[in-house]
Order: sequence, then C-alpha cells, then structure tokens
Amino acid sequence: MKSFNQGWRVLATGFCFTVFGLGGLFLSFVIIPLIHLFTKKQRDKEYRVQGAIQKSFNGFCKLMKFTGAIDYKIIGADILQQDSDCLIIANHPSLIDYVLIASQLKRCDCLVKSSIWANPFMKHIVKAAGYIPNETADDLLLRCEERFQQGNVLLVFPEGTRTTPGVSSKIQRGAAQIAIRTQRDLRLVHITVSPSFLTKEKKWYNVPLNKPFFLIEVKEKVQVKPFIQQAKSPTIAARRLQQHLAEILFPNNH
Repeated sequence: MKSFNQGWRVLATGFCFTVFGLGGLFLSFVIIPLIHLFTKKQRDKEYRVQGAIQKSFNGFCKLMKFTGAIDYKIIGADILQQDSDCLIIANHPSLIDYVLIASQLKRCDCLVKSSIWANPFMKHIVKAAGYIPNETADDLLLRCEERFQQGNVLLVFPEGTRTTPGVSSKIQRGAAQIAIRTQRDLRLVHITVSPSFLTKEKKWYNVPLNKPFFLIEVKEKVQVKPFIQQAKSPTIAARRLQQHLAEILFPNNH
C-alpha cells in the first residue's frame, strides 16, 4: 500500500509542477500584460503582480495538498500578514519554501539570485513584481531602503541556497548586513520537512515512502538596535547578528 501511495505522489508531484509551469507562463503572458494595460503607476503595477503571485502560490500549495503530494501547516500566518517595514528570513530546506511563505503575503519583495533573471519562465514575473536582484551592494541597500520606506517586507533566505540534509548549514552575511545598514528588524520563520523532500541534491520525482509534511512556524522578531548599539562598527554588528541568526535558525549546529 505504501508503494502504491508513493507512486501516486510521483504522479501528483509531476502534475502539480506542470500546472506551476503553465501558471507561470499564464502570469507572464496574460495576467501581467493585462495588469500593465489597466494600471498606470509603476508601484501599483508591482503590488498587483505581487498580489497575483500570492493567489497563484496559495492555489498551488492547496493543489499539492489536495492531490496528496504533500501536507503542510502554517503556524502564525496572521502575524506574518501584519508585518511591515522589516525583513522576513527563513531557513531553506526545500524547493517550495518561498512558495509556501509568499502564498500568505499579498505584498512581498524578495531578493532574487541572478540566474532567475535569466530564466525564460521566471524573468518576466520577477521583473514585473519589482523583485530585487542580488547584485551590487550599494544599489541593493538603496533599493531595500526604498521598499522598507513603502512599508514592504523583504523575504530573504540567508543560506543563499537550499539546505543539504546531514550537512551543517551556514548563512551568508547578506541578510544581517541589510538589517544593520537599513536598521530594520527581522522576523524569523522556521521550516521543517519530514521526511526531507525537494532538496537540492534530489530530483522532484525522488519522493519519500511517506508523505512529506511541511511545518512553517512564524517565530519572534529579532531587534537590530541592541546589535548596533553594542558594536563599534556596522561590520562588527552585522557579524554578531549573523552569528545570532545562525544559532536560532540552526540550533543543532551549535
């Protein structure tokens, strides 16, 4: 019976990702052009695209749950939805972490690695949503500051890539640098997947014997003011904040 269930989840996962790909094309070439046609202001265009992404992602997550590909639970989504003018940082154990979090946020900016901007299926969406390319530091900080002043939240995965099971996770200094330099607090989100699924080293069809369960927990906010006040320079403050975030996100490593 477990083997049959596993086979079904391979089919269900393949179906869901096919729908996801087609949905991306529909957003890129139908929804986004319509938004641009009927919306004048650039900021309003970006917010409406982000709203369309949220609805699409929410539908995709529900589809994966309905078909039995995965199960998931989000604890504290209401807290996340009330946040503004801050960073949201999360660990990154699977391919769909961003989708699960963004499915709860009507407005959500995101740091996007350069390879996504070259992806023919995604580049139209990330550009239209006003997402921030993870490139030059000075321009990056200016753009982040601009979004925070608008009351937006910025979703960052400080590892920079998906976690490899069994390998100690390390976070990059980018999220801590942004928080310190812009003096914005960080909302923590912790994601666990049991058994592991959609990890970096496995293909989508490598489904485990048991149905994967995703638990997304919205945690406390980390205040940056104490780190700034207790350090002699922003660089030292960022380093200490980075270490603190690593201890919270990956307690088993410490």
